[in-house]
Amino acid sequence: MYPKDLKYTKEHEWIKEEDDNYVVGITLHAQEELGDIVFVELPEVGEKFEQGESFAVVESVKAVSDIYAPVSGKVIKVNEKLLDKPELINEDPYGEGWIAVFEIEDPAEIDNLLSADEYKQFLEEEA
Repeated sequence: MYPKDLKYTKEHEWIKEEDDNYVVGITLHAQEELGDIVFVELPEVGEKFEQGESFAVVESVKAVSDIYAPVSGKVIKVNEKLLDKPELINEDPYGEGWIAVFEIEDPAEIDNLLSADEYKQFLEEEA
């Protein structure tokens, strides 16, 4: 349910290292809470964000939610498939439903994030 090779934020984003860059999306829990996703506002390639800063917006039938950068860095790629098929986030949040790829400034920021077990525990405490 929460892949072990990812790191997580308390705001329900995930991040995964891939080819010296970092892929970011929202967790299974986040997309379940949001319900059917109908629109995604993606960041611009080249934009820079600080850790914790809103970099994208996801709109569902229930709510509009900011998506926060798990680390500081520059967006080098966005998932343009989401423009036509935002439901990919619901269908495959850890795969085809990724949101953006970051080139990060400080790899040490990854250490501030939660492991899969820590994230699962955080969700249990929140419930």
